[in-house]
Amino acid sequence: MSDLAPPSISCLQPIDRTGLDELIAKGKANPAAIKTLKCKTIAEGRFRHLNMVRNLAPHVIDEPPALLGDDTAPNPSEAALAALGSCLAVGIHANAVVRNITIRSLELELEADINITAVWGTGDTSPKPVGFEAVRVKVLLDADASQAEIDSLIENATKWSPVANTFANPVALEVKAG
Repeated sequence: MSDLAPPSISCLQPIDRTGLDELIAKGKANPAAIKTLKCKTIAEGRFRHLNMVRNLAPHVIDEPPALLGDDTAPNPSEAALAALGSCLAVGIHANAVVRNITIRSLELELEADINITAVWGTGDTSPKPVGFEAVRVKVLLDADASQAEIDSLIENATKWSPVANTFANPVALEVKAG
């Protein structure tokens, strides 16, 4: 028997169902487990940065020309939206597999409102929200499920998304000189 989900479970690239079941069991066996993720960011010049994660090729972050960048990659805020979209999509897909819901296609459209007039603390620093003021996610999901099942799937994936929770809940942040 294959470790991949049968094609009838998902039309997306199959998830290793056995591996998913093992991850589920491991999480239930040790619900307090904490994993430390690491990233090293290296400034290349202007506003272009290389981000090193594990042994992967560098992930580039840049700014658009309107923010004095070279426009070679997403800016940090766009990367944050991409991380949110990807995390939600992973959760929706995994939950669909566990619930035996066939997904034919899955797309997420994200947008966020942000005031950039402070220019990283060098511009208008009058009192105002810094960062995203609102994030909207539209899930375009074609699946063999009722609308109620789809809504439940999206709600559960959102509730348990680490990135969605990072956006929605206060996080302890420490930034200091090394």
